[in-house]
Amino acid sequence: MRSLLLGREIREESLPAGFFLFGEDGSLAREFLRELRAALSPPDSPGVALERFDLDETRWRDILDVARTMPFLFSPWRLLVVEIDGAEHEDLTKIEARMLGDYFAAPTDRTLVIVVAAGKVRKTSALYKAFSTLPESTVLIKEMKAVKGENLFGWLDERLLALGKRAGSDVLERIIEAAGGDLAGVANELEKLATYVGDKKTIDIADVDAITFGAKEFAGWALSDALEKGDLPKALEVIGSEFAEGGEAPMVLGSVAAFLKNLLLAKSLLRESPDRKGILKTVKPKVPEYMYQKALPQFFAAVDSLSSRDLDRLIAELRSADLKIKTSDVSGRTLLESFVTDYCRLRKAGKATSTGRG
Repeated sequence: MRSLLLGREIREESLPAGFFLFGEDGSLAREFLRELRAALSPPDSPGVALERFDLDETRWRDILDVARTMPFLFSPWRLLVVEIDGAEHEDLTKIEARMLGDYFAAPTDRTLVIVVAAGKVRKTSALYKAFSTLPESTVLIKEMKAVKGENLFGWLDERLLALGKRAGSDVLERIIEAAGGDLAGVANELEKLATYVGDKKTIDIADVDAITFGAKEFAGWALSDALEKGDLPKALEVIGSEFAEGGEAPMVLGSVAAFLKNLLLAKSLLRESPDRKGILKTVKPKVPEYMYQKALPQFFAAVDSLSSRDLDRLIAELRSADLKIKTSDVSGRTLLESFVTDYCRLRKAGKATSTGRG
């Protein structure tokens, strides 16, 4: 299976003795460690030993002493993971740099030293120079950049294929969103879903609903997505499904109210700043970075299609519907469907693009 970080398969015979990983997307390092452990653990083996070190607590001298300890004959691979804050540990003494050079000149067999430097690391720093001066065949340096777009979906397709499954792009997007953009989390969700569906070859939205989101969270997302688009048939379908499955009017009403409050908050923030991406991060903090290209125009199309007066009126009407549901025998479903119909009419009438009305 192709490693997302390396862009190729992990093969024992071509592995360097060490890796220096730096950058903002730490989830890449977590996924790489998972890939290593899977690739280096043959069937019926005791598995790969992994030991973590923190430079705030352990010196380089002690870490390298552990690395030099020879594993027992026929023992599994060892992964020694040194986790550091790149900005805080960029300084390296000449003695420490020499110790690193000496170790990697004669590294211990079946032992990988993997340095994970969170955040930015200056290429002029002593830490970076200590590793970059070593041959690439000995230590491989990789910057952990966010994986997105076709590269991400291609990797997901490969991972599903290895599991004997397939899924549409809409399903993959929901899995990514549920995992909060964490690649190791995405891989974990894929494996859970593959186990859940059993012999079924195709993973669908219903499976994601059951395993990844949970039914109530998924229904809330589906309704919000339909309302952002002004898709009345889809919104009514979601509401109908909720009531058919025993959902109650206050729960559905709460989802609609949360959606409108997000629109109102975004409109208020637009008066203070034109930074739409920053506003989306505030309003929807769980949206992964690589999904903003799609999420941003869709969300702001809804924001721009409604004036502040429209939103104030809609929220007042929703409060009135809530009161009627709680104090009368009127059908909560009928009230909500009528309200959503009115909202979608206004949403479509606005004809927003994402740069329209404020």
